[in-house]
Amino acid sequence: MKIHLPHKQKGAAAIEFALVFIVFFAVFYGIVSYSLPLLLMQSFNQSTAEAVRRSVALDPNMPGYEAALKNRATAELTRQLAWIPAALNFNVATDATTTYVGGELKVAIHYPTNKISAVIPFLNLPGVGQVPNLPATLTASSSLQF
Repeated sequence: MKIHLPHKQKGAAAIEFALVFIVFFAVFYGIVSYSLPLLLMQSFNQSTAEAVRRSVALDPNMPGYEAALKNRATAELTRQLAWIPAALNFNVATDATTTYVGGELKVAIHYPTNKISAVIPFLNLPGVGQVPNLPATLTASSSLQF
């Protein structure tokens, strides 16, 4: 049995596909474009906390204690964040700070989000704005009072 469609319905499948594809692509792009910054934030939070935790193991009576604290924290950040691809231009020396003031060790990461645009293009959508809409810097910090 052969079904004949009216001439009005010939392009309906193509139009439906185009509409569904736009919605599918928007959802897919949103998931992909927000997953990398979220992964980076989780890694930054974990690595700063681990850097502070590992630095506690040092003996406070050792000579050069403050420098040793900073070196150990920086080394731990470098080890924890070694997985970040070179394309993201993350550098512990420029994007992270370690301070020890008044018995408080603070490890912080300030990563500019414009470095992410080298990997994921930002889209400017009418009515929506920039996707992904991120702050100027991704910031994570951990501190410990001795």
